[in-house]
Amino acid sequence: MKILVTGFDPFGGEPMNPAIAAVNQLPDKIAGATIVKLEIPTVFGKCATVVRRAILTEQPDVVLNIGQAGGRAALTPERVAINLDDGRIPDNAGQQPIDQPIQADGAAAYFTQLPVKAMARAIRAAGLPSSVSTTAGTYVCNHIMYQVQYLRATEFPQLRAGFMHIPFLPSQVTTRPGQPSLSLADDVRGMTAAITAIVERDGQGDVATIEGTLN
Repeated sequence: MKILVTGFDPFGGEPMNPAIAAVNQLPDKIAGATIVKLEIPTVFGKCATVVRRAILTEQPDVVLNIGQAGGRAALTPERVAINLDDGRIPDNAGQQPIDQPIQADGAAAYFTQLPVKAMARAIRAAGLPSSVSTTAGTYVCNHIMYQVQYLRATEFPQLRAGFMHIPFLPSQVTTRPGQPSLSLADDVRGMTAAITAIVERDGQGDVATIEGTLN
């Protein structure tokens, strides 16, 4: 199995992004799967072009996109992406789409093919906080998750794809009192556990654990 794992470059004035920092520290092999690492731009549209090119070149079985979710305390595999760009801040190219569809002919939403409940369970088994998320937001994280699902629907039907958010790093919260964070080493450990679950659940679907929320 080959898994393409992507991480965004720094954005919003931050000197680093834990997403690409953690991706770059992943092992080259996890549970027997080959890990291909790719930095992608925090830019609406362009990030999808970069990932599509990598899919054509690498022919991965799975694409797992990683992004930063400042304010979250856990690693959160995402269950669904919606067909909406609504930027709270401009991207790294200065674009700030407001209430715009990502693909005019795309579905209103796409669900991941990855075993998000098994991923969350594996991360918790590694001693780290994790839960399944049902909102990837409306910024570039949701954008790339949706775009890869659209590529799957229109060009690469054999592909399985999904997204996972990770928290701030401790260095990012020194001026953000009360904000949760997770070390880079823990990010890597949690992502490795999640990828291991993807490999081990290959062909079996997800596990039936309780991951729902009340709000």
